[in-house]
Amino acid sequence: MLEQKRAPKSRGFYVRMKLQNSKHGRPQEKSSFYTYCKWVLWLSLTLYFFSSYLISNHPNQNKPTTSLSKSHFSPLASRALFESAIDNTTAVLENKGLFKGLKVFVYDLPAKYNADWLSNDRCRTHLFASEVAIHRALLTSDFLTLDPSQADFFFVPVYVSCNFSTVNGFPAIGHARTLIASAIQLIRTRHPFWDRTQGSDHVFVASHDFGSCFHTMLFQENVAIADGVPDFLKKSIVLQTFGVKHKHPCQDVENVVIPPYVSPESVRTTLENAPADGRRDIFAFFRGKMEVHPKNVSGRYYSKRVRTNIWRKFNGDRRFYLERSRFAGYQSEIVRSVFCLCPLGWAPWSPRLVESVALGCVPVIIADGIRLPFDDVVPWAEISLTVAERDVGKLGNILEHVAATNLSTIQKNIWDPRVSRALLFHDRIQPGDATWQVLTALENKLARSYRRASISSE
Repeated sequence: MLEQKRAPKSRGFYVRMKLQNSKHGRPQEKSSFYTYCKWVLWLSLTLYFFSSYLISNHPNQNKPTTSLSKSHFSPLASRALFESAIDNTTAVLENKGLFKGLKVFVYDLPAKYNADWLSNDRCRTHLFASEVAIHRALLTSDFLTLDPSQADFFFVPVYVSCNFSTVNGFPAIGHARTLIASAIQLIRTRHPFWDRTQGSDHVFVASHDFGSCFHTMLFQENVAIADGVPDFLKKSIVLQTFGVKHKHPCQDVENVVIPPYVSPESVRTTLENAPADGRRDIFAFFRGKMEVHPKNVSGRYYSKRVRTNIWRKFNGDRRFYLERSRFAGYQSEIVRSVFCLCPLGWAPWSPRLVESVALGCVPVIIADGIRLPFDDVVPWAEISLTVAERDVGKLGNILEHVAATNLSTIQKNIWDPRVSRALLFHDRIQPGDATWQVLTALENKLARSYRRASISSE
């Protein structure tokens, strides 16, 4: 029989074996067989506990499965990667040589240009909220200067996307041009910095549908194109979500394509509540506006009929999870999905691009000619699929092929923490995050800095 005893605390736990004679009720004489059995048992238990320790402390790192119906990725791993992307910032920010010593002066404008709009909480969290996040991040960063004579760039914090229509709840930016023109006029009366460069070292944010044209879906692209970029901004730098690879009037200005705003807190919460086994039981997912009759009252076709064609072709296909209704917790569906469809709407971009990547779902980009944010840093070709608008009818076969071939590689690339880090804005700059990428882009435009030009000419 087995008899368990406690050794002195300093020696830990052990098991001692005694072979008893059932007939005489007393131990047999110790023999070589007794010694052999004792050591075999000791060795077996040692190997067992050591193996258990290795398994519990080193989870399986195998690649996700490439099943056509289900895929896995541990939410524990994804949370760890997400957390590593936003921590340990102090040491990096203390490096004064970053961005060639770039400094930004932020104008202190009256509250009517920014702070007053924050009375509506949506202003901080909706998809156009990068204008708020960048402003806040700059105000608390090491790259801020309170001395405008030492500034390379001047940030003009005008929130133009926080005026929500009471009719449909969408941002109404018909006031944007007037509001920005007013802010520029105020700056010119108080400071000499605009006039000395005609605003070429001044930075604005245009985080809505058609960027520098300052129009949204309610006006649509043809109206935005007709109006073009306001004359008073044509020499400035505009951070905008709108970007295409071909020539377009709405990017006829020095611009940087930035991602739409997705709350990092919402991403963290979704990852924390993701299925414990990391199962992705939705093959292809899309939730959003899909018009059965796509022709808008203006005569233009919404999404160039792409979303309508997806609905007509794949609604009822068991591989596709398509929903036309709104659902506040839709991120919980993204984190369960293998592929997330990202078709164009009125404009080519959407927040699904960021949400999909941050939550480990492979984005399927259906927007011809789109210019993606920070494409010099984010390896879009390695973490996403691009499907031509004319090929939406072939989506099923395309996704099946990818699932059977290189899905695991794409998923592994998505979970590189540098990827989601570059697409998320924070109230305080994190190394490598979206505001960090904005500063990197500005570093590449230091030739526009009046201060640098003055120094080099001395």
